[in-house]
Amino acid sequence: MDFQPTVQQDLLRKAVRQFAEDEIAPLVNEMEITDNTPTDLVRKMGEQGFMGVTIPVEYGGTGMGHLARMIMVEEVGRISAGIAMALQVMQMGAGMVIDLGSLAQKAEYSPLLAQGKILIAPAITESSGGSDLEGLSTRAVDEGDYYSLTGRKVFITNSHISELAVIVAKNEGGAKRDFSAFLIKNGTEGFRRGRVERKIGFHGCITGELIMENCRIPKENLFGEKGRGLAIALEGINNYGRMGMVGIALGLMQASLEASVKFAQERVLYGKPISNLAPIQFKIAEIYADLEASRFLAYNAAWLIDHKKKSDTQVSSAKFFSTEAALQCTRKAMDIYGAYGCMKDYPLERYCRDAQLLVPADGTNDIMRVIAGRNLAMKK
Repeated sequence: MDFQPTVQQDLLRKAVRQFAEDEIAPLVNEMEITDNTPTDLVRKMGEQGFMGVTIPVEYGGTGMGHLARMIMVEEVGRISAGIAMALQVMQMGAGMVIDLGSLAQKAEYSPLLAQGKILIAPAITESSGGSDLEGLSTRAVDEGDYYSLTGRKVFITNSHISELAVIVAKNEGGAKRDFSAFLIKNGTEGFRRGRVERKIGFHGCITGELIMENCRIPKENLFGEKGRGLAIALEGINNYGRMGMVGIALGLMQASLEASVKFAQERVLYGKPISNLAPIQFKIAEIYADLEASRFLAYNAAWLIDHKKKSDTQVSSAKFFSTEAALQCTRKAMDIYGAYGCMKDYPLERYCRDAQLLVPADGTNDIMRVIAGRNLAMKK
């Protein structure tokens, strides 16, 4: 078993880290104040191929795969969890199109999505259904020449900066699990943006509502086969959404480890750096152990997805373990800083706020335990 990163993976990590430090870090304080997603930054990430990491070269992407995506999200998350969240959802939408869209949809949208020339927002969650996808209330009516959609999607990442959305809706008059997915362009009659949410973290990543009121969708904008909406949603969430949250968790833990070591070596108490104190060393060791354990879970799950192997148990386990580890690690880092950790002059309070948002996103951690536990307990 070879744990050594490839040359390509090492080069990717260095390149993304440099980009994040040069282009994202200077914008963090402004994003904390405005909570706006910098459009120039998004354009630059598109030009650098960030959105097309899982899109094949023939469709304008780099085709590097899911393990490379994990490294990319991790390095961006080390600097800004908000931008990492925005990025990973852009990648999720672009990946869903290349993995699940029709040949015509791939030809039309994938080259533009890979280069960040248009952005896409997967829109699944509703107030009536998040973890319970069967509870979604958005309705799709087949009107013969077109579909008519009515409903409201909530907590949608990149809702107000995307030109395209993937909407999952219940087929009117269908069976309990009869859902379909649709592509909707901005400007479509009956389709509009709603409120913008105010979150405790992930500043720089806009989150809001998408509203459909008798929205007319051309038949060619059916996304995937009719009736496979839930399967499409779950595949996108498993392969991209949950793995993206894991990547952000890794970035936050790496940032917390680096900040803790630096502060402990510089902060002097009792005539010597606090890095000499055993309780501080314990916390740093625990942060490191949680980070490395989470990395192994994450990279293994990404490898499985790259090799088209069943991965829902591994993805679910990586999601609940790493996101809860991030909560613990950011808190331990704040404890190392003492009162300084509570000051906005230092990044620790931001790390703690951002880590909290990892837990409910793309399936709560209780649901992750249900998936993994059920798969393992019922395995034959």
